[in-house]
Amino acid sequence: MNAQPQPATAPLDRLGRPLRDLRLSVIEACNFRCGYCMPADRVPDDYGLDAAGRLSFDEIEALVHAAARLGVSKLRITGGEPLLRKGLPELVARLAKIDGIDDLAMTTNGSLLARHARALREAGLRRITVSLDALDPARFRAMSGGRGEVDDVLAGIAAAEAAGFDRLKINCVVQRGVNEDDALALVGHFRGSGHVVRFIEYMDVGTCNDWRREGVVPSAELRDRIHARWPLHALDANYRGEVAQRHAFDDGAGEIGFVSSVTAPFCGDCHRARVSADGRLYTCLFAADGIDLRPALAQGDVALAERLSGLWSARADRYSEVRGSARASKKHVEMFLVGG
Repeated sequence: MNAQPQPATAPLDRLGRPLRDLRLSVIEACNFRCGYCMPADRVPDDYGLDAAGRLSFDEIEALVHAAARLGVSKLRITGGEPLLRKGLPELVARLAKIDGIDDLAMTTNGSLLARHARALREAGLRRITVSLDALDPARFRAMSGGRGEVDDVLAGIAAAEAAGFDRLKINCVVQRGVNEDDALALVGHFRGSGHVVRFIEYMDVGTCNDWRREGVVPSAELRDRIHARWPLHALDANYRGEVAQRHAFDDGAGEIGFVSSVTAPFCGDCHRARVSADGRLYTCLFAADGIDLRPALAQGDVALAERLSGLWSARADRYSEVRGSARASKKHVEMFLVGG
């Protein structure tokens, strides 16, 4: 395959951060209604099911080609729940063939994974992250808005293992008074499995989750609690800009991670862009608005790459570092539009 033509200089934003990672939503719909993301009393059941406004597979492929020209090498498919997008393995196969994309991953709630894991693996998906906020069936059902069954997610994880995904990431958003007591159970369940549980501080993403700082369980507190049960030691990051602080079990039973956007912001090394299912670019998880890429998409890969480069070069986002100050925007894009 011929190499993609590269621009003379890959863009840097106003804080000197390159664009390396694209998180691409393929659908706004989700079959869960988790309170911290898409609460049932704020988002109707049929939200995002209308396919009319979504980027087509051809448009998505063109977008990823353009991003690869700018130096993007990591691509993550998100939603909503991406497995609700019909024909997803076909899209994965097309994206896996794009030169420059070295890491093709997907984030899912796992409830539909059992029926799709093998096809996704055969299509070229490299990695899977599964959201799993509790192992207790009743608590899991409540946190998913009464829509989810933890056994379905565990079956999806097992199917992914059987298909050849041997190192899943298991993401857990921790909320004070909601599921903090599930942390030890999650760690105990996945210790020794080769999978990596990552605990994520509850964040003020979007505007409909009624975020309160009192609901945040600081990663340091959670780490100390786990360390008291299973001693841990810190590990170096796998790469610059890795969002999770890595820790390994002293007994060699694997590792866990902590994503601490609230108590230990990592904006300085953020090189991620997000595109919603309707083709809007968001340069920060906490952005107030997105920029419509469809006009540039209609002009071809080169024009789109130039547009992306210009937008990234103007970026100065660092919301987590200024959270609570007068400079922090009070309006945020909803998490379910950009996949977290």
